[in-house]
This record gives sequence, C-alpha cells and structure tokens, in this order.
Amino acid sequence: MNGFAELRRPESAKLSAIAARAETLRERYGELDGEDLLRVMLEWQHKGRIALVSSFGAEAAVLLDMVARIDPATPVIFIDSGKLFHETLSYRDILVQRLGLTDVRSIEPALFDLGGHDPDGALWQRNPNLCCYLRKVLPLERALSEFDAWITGRKRDQGGERGDLTTIEAADGRIRFNPLANWSTDKINDSFKERGLPRHPLSDEGYASIGCAPCTVPVSGDAGARDGRWQGRAKSECGIHHARWSSNSL
Repeated sequence: MNGFAELRRPESAKLSAIAARAETLRERYGELDGEDLLRVMLEWQHKGRIALVSSFGAEAAVLLDMVARIDPATPVIFIDSGKLFHETLSYRDILVQRLGLTDVRSIEPALFDLGGHDPDGALWQRNPNLCCYLRKVLPLERALSEFDAWITGRKRDQGGERGDLTTIEAADGRIRFNPLANWSTDKINDSFKERGLPRHPLSDEGYASIGCAPCTVPVSGDAGARDGRWQGRAKSECGIHHARWSSNSL
C-alpha cells in the first residue's frame, strides 16, 4: 500500500506469545460462548484491556446487549466509514441510549489516508479493497492500539470465509473473541425477542447484512446473510477480520 500509512507488523516473539495464549484460552474456555464467554473475558481474563467492535448492523443488538448487561462501560468501537446508511447512524444512537452504553467510540478514516486516493468519494467503485482498507482497516487498527483483545459478532452460519470460525483466536498480535460463532440465525432471532431488542430499520427491507450504503443491497429470503455485500464482486469481507500476519507466516 503505497502513498499512505501501512499497518505496523508485530514482532515474531509477540505473535508467538499471543498464539500460545489463544490456545490456552481455548483449552480452558473453548466450550463457552455468548454471555458466558463474555463475562469471563470482560470481568477477569482481559478486564480493562478489551473492546467490542460493532457495526450496529442487522444482528448487532444481541451482542451489544450482552456486553451492556455485564459492563456498560466496556469500550465499543464503531467504524463510521463516511459511507454508512443514515439509518445505521440513527440505530446506533437508539441502541446506545436504550442499553446504557457509556463508552461508544465512533472512529473515522484519517484525511491524510484518504488524500489523493479518494478525492471524489467514489473509490468504492474503482477499488473496493483499497476503499475498505482506508476507511475501515486503518482506522480500526489505530483504535485497537490500546487493547490486547477485541470482540466481534461474526457467526459461522454467515458463510463464506466465516465457515470455520472459532470462538477464540489469535490475529494480528491480539486475541479475538467471537462469542456468537456457534449461534444460528434462529437463535439470534429468538434472542432479539427474549431481550426485547429493536431491529435495524433496514432489516424489514431485506437487508440481511448491513455495511456501507454503496456496497450493500437487499437480498431474497433464501440468500446467504453476506450475499448483499459487494454484490457482483469476488469479495465478501471488508478486511478488518483478515489476519494480515500470524506466528505461522513469519
């Protein structure tokens, strides 16, 4: 990536240590998921050193509610790429107030990263991978610099690259937790009802997975959850969940 800041590569020793810790955590807590796994990590194993990264998308409220019930002061990182649906921004504000979250951090791409690469705001058409890197990957890496672990809402049944997802993994020099990895869409839907959570405004319009407005479309009922993202392109992830380096790749 020339012309703008690149991610700093962790040292080999650090990557190896993080991979070993992830393995230890899997041995001890690999059978836990959902709120049970979150409670152990938020209150004990990574207390004060962990953040939830949330898109405030179609299924995000369930995980946000779990975290809020354990500790509403948990840092929540929200990437405002500058290309989101206005409904997502409104939904974020509704959930923050309703759940009592007290440390939601909305992060944006740096102007010096966008620079000459996206002067007209249409980079998503020409090079969606670079657009995601500038607007999501780099801002998140900076926001995570003060944490040694983070939480995602990814699930195996979302398909694509998420099919082999585990609840605990090591990636890019940090521990990454996926408490809902084992959950089905039906279980998520049941949890919405049990917890009395509001749905994203676009969910009723056929948006199964909600990202940036230019790259997200509604899908039919039998389509995969990620089929509405970057439709027509060989792309199913924005890159924030891709491991750019690991202890096995040095």
